[in-house]
Amino acid sequence: MDNRDEVSAFLKSRRAKITPEQAGLPVYGQRRVPGLRRAEVAALAGVSVEYYTRVERGNLGGVSDSVLDALAQALRLNDIERDHLYALARAANSGPARVRHRRKKAVVRPSVLRLIEGLHDQPAYLRNNRMDILAANPLARALHCEVFEVEPVNTCRFAFLDPRATRFYVDWERISRAAVGVLRVEAAKHPYDRELSNLIGELSTRSDAFRTMWGAHDVHVYTDGTKRFHHPAVGNMELVHEMLDLPGENGLSVTVYSADPGTPAADALKLLASWAATQHQAAAQAEGEN
Repeated sequence: MDNRDEVSAFLKSRRAKITPEQAGLPVYGQRRVPGLRRAEVAALAGVSVEYYTRVERGNLGGVSDSVLDALAQALRLNDIERDHLYALARAANSGPARVRHRRKKAVVRPSVLRLIEGLHDQPAYLRNNRMDILAANPLARALHCEVFEVEPVNTCRFAFLDPRATRFYVDWERISRAAVGVLRVEAAKHPYDRELSNLIGELSTRSDAFRTMWGAHDVHVYTDGTKRFHHPAVGNMELVHEMLDLPGENGLSVTVYSADPGTPAADALKLLASWAATQHQAAAQAEGEN
């Protein structure tokens, strides 16, 4: 695959983030550009300037794992960035470019649905690598009620294309940057995924914020953490989330939100459950009248 532009932009962006002081290098005179020079990265990685220049121009073809490790160390890449560099190298060495394809539609196992539905007091949903929500329990639907108003249900599309997102996600910029980083990781892993590239293209075209964040070439992987929401009916709530990858299901994961007992967040979850039950009852009554 010819991903030279992607490789070049990623390496340049990482090089620009490191100061000579951070790398333990002496500084002489004024520097015209931020970060390290190519020659400095080459010296830190133990390769020639000519070789590193070729790599930074996007040519990862035939680059050994030992050189990739040396570059990762020289550029002070974290584990996620290092894995991303390896994914770019695999794509660069995968042979002639192939026609982009649609990945097979994910089939949600009944056992996974039962797992999600069984979490009565915790919002839980199943998503794919494009951040489409494929299944959700009632509490997750209530928490993301505005997200579920538009098909396909996609949290990244909501974050960047729905004006309500900046109110719903209290830390909108942090969450949005993380979402962009996740998409960049997935794009490197699945360079021929047509639906993924279509989503990235749509967001790049329709959202200035997405386009700017995409250009930063930052990468991210969801694990656990805290998110703050402002729900339209319940108000502010701060919830802990866990991301659980499903073994054998490429790109599928379960997200579960929870709160410590006796905290305001736990009270907010109870209020959310009550609101959801009221909404469900009202909808059932309206359907019965029709």
